[in-house]
Amino acid sequence: MMKFTGLSAFPLTPLFDDHVDEQAFTRLVQRLAAAGVDSITALGSTGSYAYLSTEERSRVAKLAVEHAGDTPVVIGIGALRTSQVLAHADAAEAAGASGLLLAPVSYQPLTDEDVFELFRTVTEHSNLPVIVYDNPGTTHFTFSHDLYERLGALPGIASIKIPAVPADSAAAREHVQAIRARLPEHVSIGVSGDASAANGLNTGCDAWYSVIGGTLPEPALAITRAAQRGRAADAMAESERLAPIWELFAELGGSNRVVAAIAEHLGLARRSCLPLPILGLNDADRARVAAALERIGVSERSTS
Repeated sequence: MMKFTGLSAFPLTPLFDDHVDEQAFTRLVQRLAAAGVDSITALGSTGSYAYLSTEERSRVAKLAVEHAGDTPVVIGIGALRTSQVLAHADAAEAAGASGLLLAPVSYQPLTDEDVFELFRTVTEHSNLPVIVYDNPGTTHFTFSHDLYERLGALPGIASIKIPAVPADSAAAREHVQAIRARLPEHVSIGVSGDASAANGLNTGCDAWYSVIGGTLPEPALAITRAAQRGRAADAMAESERLAPIWELFAELGGSNRVVAAIAEHLGLARRSCLPLPILGLNDADRARVAAALERIGVSERSTS
């Protein structure tokens, strides 16, 4: 089973005129592969999977694999109904994906047993390794350590994508170690919450499931590689260099609108690339994004 480590970059799925902008998406995937990310995760939250039709998601999966070269591609398969999740898993496998990312999407609140049965069904149905997507900010479901342990024992579970770790390094290490103690050795732990990624990698996480890495892979790789080589201070310094971006994530309601504005500013996607009714940032906040990019030394020329 593939072990998910290093930097997994989550690209946008840009839209134009309410359709997937295939050219823009393809360009994003090709840039990630060329940059040398360890894997590409299409149709994550950054990829707006919940807003796309079954046909659109199948097409995006095919495009991702086709244009990623030798870079492994993970496909998000979350949906409201288990039958839909299984259909997305089949489409990802048919496209040639290397893994599946699954969040417990719901309208009615889910129980631990609901979620366990969802993952059990998927792992029995598909031969692809599965990443457990713990994202309470969007799913409103919180995984317990007991549930991590039950899921980690399922054949086919390869990784758990955990929320941001505590800012204090000692607390972060204790947190990661407590999760590690519940999991088999082959199940990796991947941190999300980009501002905490360096601390997560430094304190025992195996992977970074990265929003910013899907649009700006080079600075995300600098953080990841420093941490992998045991240069904890360098990883933290590289993360601190991106503080203007992390601040915008916190102040502007999350990462999606900010990353979309970055992609649009750099000419990687057309204006208003998010699925309606998500309007994206207003002009004043777009100016703040442009200023933040200038502060961290990113220009349109440097992304080509």
